Amino acid sequence: MSPVGINVPRADGPSKVRGDAQYVDDIRPADCLYGATVRSPRAHAKILEIRKDPNFNWAGITIVTAADIPAKNVVYLMTEDQPALAESVVRHVEEPVALVAAESRDRALDAVRHLEVITEDLPAIIDPRHSEGSEIKIFGADNIFKKIAIDKGGTTTGGTVIEGEYSVGHQEQLYIEPQGMIAIPREDQGLTFVGSMQCPFYIEKALAPMLGHTRMNVIQAATGGGFGGKEEYPSMVAAHAALLAIKTGKPVKMIYRRDEDLRATTKRHPSIIKIRSIVDHEGILHQWDADILMDGGAYNTLTPVVLSRALLHLTGPYRCPNQHLTGRAVATHTPPNGAFRGFGAPQAMWAVERHMDRIARTLGIDPVEIRRRNLLRDGDTTATGQTLTDTGALTVLDEALAAAQEPLQNDPIHPGGGEGRYARGRGVSLVFHGCGFTGNGEARIKGKVALELDGRCIKILTASTDIGQGVDTTFPQIAAAELGIDVERVSNAPHDTANVPDSGPTVASRTCMVVGGVVQKAAKQLRQALQIETASEETNFDMLLSLRDHQAPLRVMAEYQDDGSMEWEDETYQGDAYPTYGWSCSVVDLDVDLDTGEVLYRRHIGATDVGKAINPVIVTGQLEGGSLQGLGYATCEEVVVDDQGRMRNDRLTNYIIPTSLDAPEMVTRIIEIPYKGGPFGAKGIGEIPMDGPAPAAAQAIEQATKIVLDTLPMTPERVMNALEAVE
Repeated sequence: MSPVGINVPRADGPSKVRGDAQYVDDIRPADCLYGATVRSPRAHAKILEIRKDPNFNWAGITIVTAADIPAKNVVYLMTEDQPALAESVVRHVEEPVALVAAESRDRALDAVRHLEVITEDLPAIIDPRHSEGSEIKIFGADNIFKKIAIDKGGTTTGGTVIEGEYSVGHQEQLYIEPQGMIAIPREDQGLTFVGSMQCPFYIEKALAPMLGHTRMNVIQAATGGGFGGKEEYPSMVAAHAALLAIKTGKPVKMIYRRDEDLRATTKRHPSIIKIRSIVDHEGILHQWDADILMDGGAYNTLTPVVLSRALLHLTGPYRCPNQHLTGRAVATHTPPNGAFRGFGAPQAMWAVERHMDRIARTLGIDPVEIRRRNLLRDGDTTATGQTLTDTGALTVLDEALAAAQEPLQNDPIHPGGGEGRYARGRGVSLVFHGCGFTGNGEARIKGKVALELDGRCIKILTASTDIGQGVDTTFPQIAAAELGIDVERVSNAPHDTANVPDSGPTVASRTCMVVGGVVQKAAKQLRQALQIETASEETNFDMLLSLRDHQAPLRVMAEYQDDGSMEWEDETYQGDAYPTYGWSCSVVDLDVDLDTGEVLYRRHIGATDVGKAINPVIVTGQLEGGSLQGLGYATCEEVVVDDQGRMRNDRLTNYIIPTSLDAPEMVTRIIEIPYKGGPFGAKGIGEIPMDGPAPAAAQAIEQATKIVLDTLPMTPERVMNALEAVE
């Protein structure tokens, strides 16, 4: 029986249950020192001095500043604008200014407290609405990281004009394990990095300009979650560990404390979205004009591509003949924002779905019916002119609504029902999500995978890391299914850039769909290599093994090949934006406490097109985990900042995320509309569950209480303010 579609136990499960898995802080090289970071206290200021406390014992303390950087002072990503350490000017609060190393973590942290950064304030831009065209320059001539416009059709006259503004704040990834990295000096004057990360090859590319060489390898340790927060930021941690390791000549470990991690690292981009639509009396869309203003923070990071994905999702899964979309990502003197699960789509989906609710409210039409009348179907075209096939919008909508007719299995104990203290509501949202990189991104990357046969067992060599999403389980399932062998004979090799090929980053809902497809291709090549070696036309893998006259290891390499089916113009944003799309419908049942404004979730139903569930239990876990993260985004995850842009609620006591005790009943319906380009039909699923829960919750709150909330998160305070305004 093929292992694809079977709930094969997680390959990493036993080691994590036993406590054997080695996370970065479990690894202790000989003579290891501990690093810590001295950070800016101000948003924008001149650095006048880094003052050492003369009463502190500095014995055994190593200090690194920008003057110690061996080559260029930059951590490279898309541009070279972000320094490893600020030299003369700081551009955001918590920006790294200096580093220290000591024999213990406590001693290093104590040294940081006795290094004072003396500054002279400069004018700062904290609000993104004040950035574009400001006389205060942060990035380029106009403080714009990226500007995009997409046009389809023309304009229409007549109909009802409906306008709305929708906004979202920061969201913290809050992976279980904070950022951590070890830099170990090598005999060839290079460095080995071991750490918690998503993209090992990112670190090599990011650090080469700063180090002035490429003598390095990067090894992923067991990683306690990423959600995008360990895509680009580990390069900064690695850069700091490297500078300390170079100066001391010893291994250096840097592990962030939770409060530092919350204040200093990247977050989801705050956004302000304005939508103007023209509809007829039946609610059919005739024109859709949308604009997004996105706050990138002080440095470019991945902001341009986050804006790109946001704009490409700013019409939602709805057809409209005339669409005009614009977007700007601007710079501010706040900590840079970066990758987060969904990568711009959750911000866009929030605005689109709330606007569909506004249309329904204005016309007096049921919000589900408004969606049904406008949803995309086969043959429709997107804003970029892409013709859609295998669309699943109607399928997931009908499946979710059917599941919603079933009674709850575990209803919360509070009374609900709209009587007394509680008001009860239900909300529905419909979303789509482009799978993989935009346009011709995969063709440029040409991700590679190697398979090694040693005896009867196979190792998969890939840079696609397991960050909890199950790569170390699903890749062996794909290879084993293609070869017709037991999955126990296949495993992933350690993710070490010295040994594995560059398969591209572990991002963008591409790992299973794209890299998994290359794994399947490599498995086919392995069989073909055995046929050539044995001069046999036999196709049974084990029979071919029995024909081998020696047991030397055999290695094959496969590479992603563009089939030429996608046409995309980067300059005009026209053509096929994504290889395929996933579709999802969320139904949220909740109660609102009318005395406190607290939202109490009762049930989340998600019907999601996954193409093919390689491992249904892992797929279900991904969908339910992402949905709970989306419910937290909806009602409780608020980043509170001061006038310097500093996060004030930098503890888990006041940055609140939903826990297992807050999780409602989860009903998950897996829909399989195969994608011909994915392994056995699989699509990417990592991001799409993040997109729909928040707008569904907003619609449910509106149904329960008649209040309209268009800003995330919908905290108890915002709910109460709206309730009081209605009263």
